[in-house]
Amino acid sequence: MIDIKLIRENPELVKKAATDKNMTVDIDQIIAVDIRRRALETEFNELRHEQKTAGGRIAQAPKEEKAELSKAMGRLKVRLKEIDSEREQVDAELRELMLLVPQIPDPAAPVGTDESANVEVRRHDTPMKKADFGFEFKDHMELGTALGIIDIERGVKIAGSRNYVLCGAGAMLHEAVLRLAWALMMERGFTPLTVPVLVNDALMYGTGFFPLHQEEVYRCERDDQSLVGTAEVPATGYHGDEILAEAELPKLYFARSTCFRREAGAAGKDTRGLYRIHYFDKLEQVIVCKADPAESTKWHEVIIKNAEDMLQALELPYRLVEICTGDMGQGKVRMFDLETWMPSREAYGETHSASRFHDFQARRLNLRYRRADTGKPEFCHTLNNTVIASPRILIPLLELNQNADGSVTIPAALRKYMNGMERITA
Repeated sequence: MIDIKLIRENPELVKKAATDKNMTVDIDQIIAVDIRRRALETEFNELRHEQKTAGGRIAQAPKEEKAELSKAMGRLKVRLKEIDSEREQVDAELRELMLLVPQIPDPAAPVGTDESANVEVRRHDTPMKKADFGFEFKDHMELGTALGIIDIERGVKIAGSRNYVLCGAGAMLHEAVLRLAWALMMERGFTPLTVPVLVNDALMYGTGFFPLHQEEVYRCERDDQSLVGTAEVPATGYHGDEILAEAELPKLYFARSTCFRREAGAAGKDTRGLYRIHYFDKLEQVIVCKADPAESTKWHEVIIKNAEDMLQALELPYRLVEICTGDMGQGKVRMFDLETWMPSREAYGETHSASRFHDFQARRLNLRYRRADTGKPEFCHTLNNTVIASPRILIPLLELNQNADGSVTIPAALRKYMNGMERITA
């Protein structure tokens, strides 16, 4: 959510942001509702003042005027109740409209309508194509099935399409990746959190997943709760409705959670294997910092580097891509993806998403800090990025480390988490 003052003072800037982000929102209607809300507020305050001073006027009025003044006060009470009721409706209408307004993107972000306008920033390492292996290439599903470490058929039997079971060394590899990521984030001085994955709707609205992305979420309607698609939700909402001391900032957190995605609208897309699935495990890094664009930019670079270092530890080729305005989503000021090379797709596939929001999420969550210089509360800035998500990352890990005999070599950084295992064999 952005500041209503920005809409009042610079509506054209907000309209441009909506256009650049491919979003439909009626800014003129918001301004009209806000004008109505402020008019009601003014009238209410004036009548309340009149009501407070009425007692003295009635007491001093001549007897023949007291009855009429008392009737006027009765009408005033009725009008105050009407205004109160109308204010409640107008406030609700304004809030619903404000939930649709996008954050203003950074002027440096590329402007475009979809992913075709995303901009490659840099690459690390040279990707291997199928022909480079020197033997018959197998994709992760062929490898996983032959090695007995991925079982899609029974996963579908248990839970329907886009589900899976990791077995034996496959489950070990999944855990090894997550444990390596945990160790890396501990070394970087981030605080680990164990967080709920079933959260109240307030957190889904607060982090910006509601109302626009409700169809992508598994809902528990009886309890007005939802399964999270990322630990970003509970970790960012952890300090909601709090005022932190400036000296406490920045808050550097990471959290592991199982993540749930309905993949609504993805029918027929990426149906083979482990790329687009309904549940997975992820370590997410979340930062809460001062309301300073320069500081936000600094921490954005830090969380991107953490993810890059993780991919380098896994010896995986990747590229960093800046996401354009039309592809970055409602609440983001600037966004970068890390895409890891996946030979079976003959392309880079998105494995990390690093975003900064400025005060967009903090306003929704009422997440503030008290400035040391003025003593006044101010909304924080928030950022997040993946550390690692599995099993999607197993796609390049298996495919790029396969051998001619069908075995898979385990990257050196993971072996201590695999009980010393160097290869996965049938």
